[in-house]
Amino acid sequence: MLRSFFSGVDTMWRILAIAIVVFLACSAQAQENIALKPGFGRDLVERRCGVCHSLNYLIMNSPFLNREGWQTEGDKMVRAFGAPVGPVDTKIIVDYLVANYGTGD
Repeated sequence: MLRSFFSGVDTMWRILAIAIVVFLACSAQAQENIALKPGFGRDLVERRCGVCHSLNYLIMNSPFLNREGWQTEGDKMVRAFGAPVGPVDTKIIVDYLVANYGTGD
């Protein structure tokens, strides 16, 4: 069945299709291995933030962001990218990120 699917597709498209499948599989595997620190709001962060980007994004940015920085990031995700997060949930998410991944400033 796969052979018939790919029979009319040139080699470049075959390679691209395979590369996309491998990339998505690796991304899904990488996402599963991210474990956030325990704390109030972690489940909300995993549900709301993890639906659009890797939770590793939070860990990578943690050395640079204080409360103001995390608040700015949260506001940007809602306003610019349309994240479906209300003000109450945004506050819980920011409080969790400041307590567990903030710079302390």
